Amino acid sequence: MRLTQGAFSFLPDLTDQQINKQLAYIVSKGWSANVEYTDDPHPRNAYWELWGLPLFDVKDPAAVMYEINSCRKAKPSYYVKVNAFDNTRGVESCSMSFIVNRPANEPGFLLQRQDFEGRTMKYTLHSYATEKPEGARY
Repeated sequence: MRLTQGAFSFLPDLTDQQINKQLAYIVSKGWSANVEYTDDPHPRNAYWELWGLPLFDVKDPAAVMYEINSCRKAKPSYYVKVNAFDNTRGVESCSMSFIVNRPANEPGFLLQRQDFEGRTMKYTLHSYATEKPEGARY
């Protein structure tokens, strides 16, 4: 099952050249960027691990690409994404987010249905990745 989070997630994986073009767009807008990674890609897991420090006032997309490649090298079987933040209105709001690395095998999710009184149904997503301990999921 292919994880679909962030922009471009329904498209084939971006090449490094395409990623560089997106990074150039981020830099041209004056946005800050950061690189994050996780081995628990649950849709409600909004807090991925931050790779290094956020990249404020970056003028060259190569600096962001360097951080992406460093994270990919250190965490080859993790999900890695880039976030871009626009602070022009004094608020750090996420303007763009996209995945730049995926594990070779994406185990997917289990949809658990629970029946409650009054014919009410509740659904829960369970990530198969979390069945293994952290750091050994992929």
